[in-house]
Amino acid sequence: MAKVKVHVFLKPGVLDVQGKAVEGALNGLGWAGVKDVRVGKLIEFEFDGEDPAGEAKKMCDTLLANTVIESYRIEVA
Repeated sequence: MAKVKVHVFLKPGVLDVQGKAVEGALNGLGWAGVKDVRVGKLIEFEFDGEDPAGEAKKMCDTLLANTVIESYRIEVA
């Protein structure tokens, strides 16, 4: 059984509306030095099978990430 973590994030150059909202809120709360905020997502699961990294890549390309605008990084432990 492998623990898999998939980090999904917007590609550089893609407008991150949620990141801009977080940045504005943090600035409004007094953290004026915060800039270029990017928000992503973390998907964790256990995988019981052969080649968890390879299968996780297939999962990302099929469902977990929109590869047109998002990149991803896979960690297997």
